[in-house]
Amino acid sequence: MSIAEQLDESRDPALAAVQVCRVSDAHSIVEPDVLAVEEPLEIRLACDVEGRRVHTPLSITMRTPGNDRELAVGFLFTEGILAAREQLAGCHACGLANVVRIDLQPGVSVDFTRLERHFYTSSSCGVCGKTSLEAVRICTRYRALDGQPIVDARVIHGLPAVLRSAQGVFDRTGGLHASALFDAGGQLLCVREDVGRHNALDKLIGAQFLAGRTPLSEGVLLVSGRASFELVQKAVVAGIPILAAVGAPSSLAVRLAREHRMTLLGFVRHDRFNIYTGEERLGHLPPSSLAGGVAGKNSIDQQISQISADSRTKIIA
Repeated sequence: MSIAEQLDESRDPALAAVQVCRVSDAHSIVEPDVLAVEEPLEIRLACDVEGRRVHTPLSITMRTPGNDRELAVGFLFTEGILAAREQLAGCHACGLANVVRIDLQPGVSVDFTRLERHFYTSSSCGVCGKTSLEAVRICTRYRALDGQPIVDARVIHGLPAVLRSAQGVFDRTGGLHASALFDAGGQLLCVREDVGRHNALDKLIGAQFLAGRTPLSEGVLLVSGRASFELVQKAVVAGIPILAAVGAPSSLAVRLAREHRMTLLGFVRHDRFNIYTGEERLGHLPPSSLAGGVAGKNSIDQQISQISADSRTKIIA
């Protein structure tokens, strides 16, 4: 099969065709292959400042083309610049490749102190360049309801398989992260892919914001990689009460999730997962799953607090 037959790049900007030499112990062979595209996207903001309209470049992020409008809107929302859909006057390409501009309604105020940091964002780590921890502790508008929603542990076990079956570009390339939003019963509501884990989540949250569905107070979020501080932050801003990750969380992610009473799960598989915070939202747990006791001195949150105090970064279940 030729590269042209494998891929029509004009129809899918997320994919790029290449030739690859596959080497094994027995032989090498040149074959066509498909890669996930990574290109820069500049996000600009048009708003009123002291009575005049200004256009301000906010960020350059390395992303996979597609859903750029959702990415830009999700980024501004999770950074605390956008608060409501009514503040948007428009969102469109500027006539240049890889540039999206967000237009705010006249009179909408912007807190530019949130933008006082280096705004080059790599595809692998969106938190890079932020000048201090306080700069990323966004003033959240939504508070997760205590103990809600309740999600059956068996639903959590099934989430990775549903996500994997929905990752169309990953099937072709093997090179993308994904974020998926589910309801409490495990029904897939939305999925977005990108070379950057934070971009995938911004695209997903941006789509929900534009549809008027935020806060996502009944949502269960699954991310394909690790649970970083920034992913927890974005989920908190969107009002998501449960975040599950295929990989491990960082110590700072656990601390932030605990502060905002979020349920944070890691190493989610079809037969197991770890609970780091918020075990009260999980139903039908086997009795031995919380061995050592949830109450008293050996509770999960107290164990995590002790680990943080000891400056450890890995939680051993």
